[in-house]
Amino acid sequence: MGSKSQSADRKARIEAMRRAERARERRSRIVTITVSAVVVVGLVGFGAYALNKESDKKEAEKAAAAAPVKEEKSWDAKKLGRNHVTEAVKYPMTPAVGGDHNQVWMNCDGDVYKEAIPDVNAVHSLEHGAVWVTYNDKASDEDVKALADKVGKTPYTLMSPVKDQDGTIMLSAWGKQVSVDSASDSRVGQFLTKYVQGEQTPEPGAACTGGMGAQ
Repeated sequence: MGSKSQSADRKARIEAMRRAERARERRSRIVTITVSAVVVVGLVGFGAYALNKESDKKEAEKAAAAAPVKEEKSWDAKKLGRNHVTEAVKYPMTPAVGGDHNQVWMNCDGDVYKEAIPDVNAVHSLEHGAVWVTYNDKASDEDVKALADKVGKTPYTLMSPVKDQDGTIMLSAWGKQVSVDSASDSRVGQFLTKYVQGEQTPEPGAACTGGMGAQ
């Protein structure tokens, strides 16, 4: 009887252990499923948030592109010459916003030039839809750095110093120009959004690389 009783007890303990193990496995599966569901819901929610944020950003960019740039100067694009010339050109504005120009463009794929560049080459870049960011000696080092960082991240832009320009910081596109006092001026971003490959571009999609670079 003692042996049979011990055997029965052992079987009962084993069965109890098995039931406990199965219970643990069920709890583990429930926890795993619950965590996975939470992760999926979180990812879906984040994805929706990201899509909405990107959509809002695009709408804001469209609004900025549609709105007029305060104190912007404009020239009749049809009256700006587009001939290729080999000699220097006397432009009626500084920096130039269009006109006859050299057949070689300045590289404008976010290129930042620390020295002055030939305007006849920069104007060709504007013809390709680039925005030319310039500054004079009144611009602070912080503003110059901030502008360089922004230009460096923006295709179809170029930047260089122009000492004899009237404005501290100026942005020029084909037939368009605005002057600001600091890099933090909201018109900097607005001008770039509106005119980088904008509707004013005579040759949209033309190259901004393979031209003339820093010497």
